[in-house]
Amino acid sequence: MKRIRSLLTLAAVAALSACSPAPEVEPTDFNALAEAYFDDYLALNPVRATFVGRFEYNNKMANNLSDDYLKARHELNSRYLQQVNAMDPASLDEQQRLSRDVLKYELEMALVDETYPSRFLPMNQFYSRVITFVQLGSGESAQPFETVLDYDNFISRIGGFSEWVDSALERMEEGAESNVVLPRVLVQRILPQLQDQIDLPLEQSPFYQPLNDLPEGLSDEDAEELVARYTRALTLELMPSIRKLYDYFANTYLDKSRGRAGWGALPNGKAWYQHLANKNTTTTMPVDEIHQLGLAEVARILEEMDGVREQVGFEGDLTAFFEYLGSDPQFFFTDEQGLIDGYNDLRETINAVLPEYFDIQPQADYVVRPVEAFRQQSAAGASYQAPAPDGSRPGIFYINTYNLKAQPKWGMTTLSLHEASPGHHFQIAIKQELEGVPRFQRFGGYTAFAEGWALYAEHLGIEMGLFSDPYQYFGKLSDEMLRAMRLVVDTGLHAKGWSREMAIQYMLDNSPMAHSDVVAEVERYMAIPGQALSYKIGQLTILSLREEAEQALGEDFDIKAFHNQVLNSGSLPMAVLQNKIHLWIQQQQG
Repeated sequence: MKRIRSLLTLAAVAALSACSPAPEVEPTDFNALAEAYFDDYLALNPVRATFVGRFEYNNKMANNLSDDYLKARHELNSRYLQQVNAMDPASLDEQQRLSRDVLKYELEMALVDETYPSRFLPMNQFYSRVITFVQLGSGESAQPFETVLDYDNFISRIGGFSEWVDSALERMEEGAESNVVLPRVLVQRILPQLQDQIDLPLEQSPFYQPLNDLPEGLSDEDAEELVARYTRALTLELMPSIRKLYDYFANTYLDKSRGRAGWGALPNGKAWYQHLANKNTTTTMPVDEIHQLGLAEVARILEEMDGVREQVGFEGDLTAFFEYLGSDPQFFFTDEQGLIDGYNDLRETINAVLPEYFDIQPQADYVVRPVEAFRQQSAAGASYQAPAPDGSRPGIFYINTYNLKAQPKWGMTTLSLHEASPGHHFQIAIKQELEGVPRFQRFGGYTAFAEGWALYAEHLGIEMGLFSDPYQYFGKLSDEMLRAMRLVVDTGLHAKGWSREMAIQYMLDNSPMAHSDVVAEVERYMAIPGQALSYKIGQLTILSLREEAEQALGEDFDIKAFHNQVLNSGSLPMAVLQNKIHLWIQQQQG
């Protein structure tokens, strides 16, 4: 814990070695600066604008791979960093100083990020503009389809998507020339995702769904004309673009992809991976130290798991216990709806005890849905999508029902705590609803904070009395084990030279996870290195800060007040959160 605290402090004052000193800029009002930054950021990232409820950009889709975009992004980050640096923190109030620290960190990290060639890896099987575009075009995400203008906006966005595909092909060719390419197995995962879209009859495509629910009040003639116009865009532009992408991956890129799993195989890959670890954890922890922390956590959790095995009277060893929990029919639903209903029941149980630990709760609700069929095979076991800021769309807690054996009953309490309330839904919805906080904080975020909070929410379930069933507590340990193994496996793949097969075997040996889940997890780490490190580092940081507050305040410690302090400024870099909690402790001590 002490080592994490010191590294967070270092992260708070770390300077950009890659950037020249900022020239003097006339100071201005911080609130105005923060709002202007967010407006300019959304103008540059129109799809993001749609997700935060700024619909004037609904007809645009920025080509984030073009030279013009990359130049504009650099100029935006540099210009606002200069202005932030020119401001005297002493002239700002407490909230503004915190927001300034967040914006400064965000801009500095973005400029460092620019120095690495991520443009050569524009998509993978886990994060992809194609997946995002399918979700938008299905009418079940942030893109509205309520008026004729909404349909025309998406037709225009199709044009932007086609331009992006052309640029993606060019950038991947550049990447191949520079030896910056995806691992071969990940390309093999992308192919069926694309194939699913181009093989479907148009009327069965997710992109066709909005045409099944046209705006009210249209005449027959206007409705026919809209359907014809929209269908032409799908058949003549969108589907050919996806086909072009598929053909390139299948016939060209697959042969150029790499055999090695980790980032260490890329040029300057060691430094690049250390940056990604820093970016995702918002600390300066060396990857070797993260690896060792993971090994220690895995050993600790295995010991607790063995204690549960003894508590329930299982006579075999821990490996046999894993096999029992992963195979006995009593632990699994036999149909998708049973699983979804189970999570809806849990929502009511958890909501009933939340007021004992929180005096703020989000206004937005959430719904439980199965992951869409087109991405089930490669998607995570569960995920969360934030609600619309205006309340028009609830948050979505997605459950992957592709393999019901990967969704054991004993893991449900923990997963609900993590993805829904008081985890992701709770934190993200509260963040979006904050008043008096700049929009970039309300709608931005840091993985270490968001995932650290969600894992802290799992831990909080112990105090809430939600783990009285030892099997459910085992589920909590199992999920914690996943996050601990991530520290080992992510660093193993990208800094220790581990193969994909070594990583898979390590996770199978140390958990009851289904084989399909393990494979998806390992391939996720291969695709988005460093992201998986954020969970445990964030959780340990929040727990460490709570421990500090409890020790310093004693009987005056108020759990609701502590949670308010963590949640009422949006998502923060770990060092900024640390400074905030320390200041709060001092204020409570008088």
